[in-house]
Amino acid sequence: MSVQAIDTALVMKVLDPIWSIKPETAGRLRGRIESVLDWATVRGFRQGENPARWRGHLAKLLPAQAKVRKVKHHDAAAYCELPSFMASLRRRQSVSARALEFTILTAARTSEAIGAQWSEFDLRARLWTVPAGRMKAGKEHRVPLSERALAVLKLMPQDGDVVFPGAKADRPLSNMAMLELVRGLRGKGATVHGFRSTFRDWAAERTNFPSEVVEMALAHASN
Repeated sequence: MSVQAIDTALVMKVLDPIWSIKPETAGRLRGRIESVLDWATVRGFRQGENPARWRGHLAKLLPAQAKVRKVKHHDAAAYCELPSFMASLRRRQSVSARALEFTILTAARTSEAIGAQWSEFDLRARLWTVPAGRMKAGKEHRVPLSERALAVLKLMPQDGDVVFPGAKADRPLSNMAMLELVRGLRGKGATVHGFRSTFRDWAAERTNFPSEVVEMALAHASN
């Protein structure tokens, strides 16, 4: 379909079904549609008003997000806050601090990170392969490791199978350890899972990677 053919009715067809169910997602989607169509107009691929604009247009058709029923989401830090947060995290020497840093760097779920075993890593190839049995979607997930992710791993002793051990060396860290650390640093309501939302926001707004690649990095199931 030509971008010139996209009108208000088509934008509403996309937004209306999710506006009340997933207001945050719907709001971001509307903004991105508006940005794409603005770009197309500047480049000469379409003419006329942007059918995805809010003020004076969709605002007359859709309720303001403040009036839409509130949906409980995992608290997510703005990605601009991450450098200072990571710096404060690196000043801590605990296993939970290293596990949390690694979890954020790899956009992993809590269970995936604290359950990590050395046998899953190929440090020479800079790769972490999480077996299907430990993944929410039941599919093997491969994570390329950044320099800092590798550095975090090198800080951990390799005298057992578990990468991030808890009170007992042969048992992984408690799933509450990172949560308590996050709440101590960011306040009540903060969650470890929220950093996955931070990653998604950063990838969408500061990189050019297709959304499909971002979803793969988050190990989200796709049809």
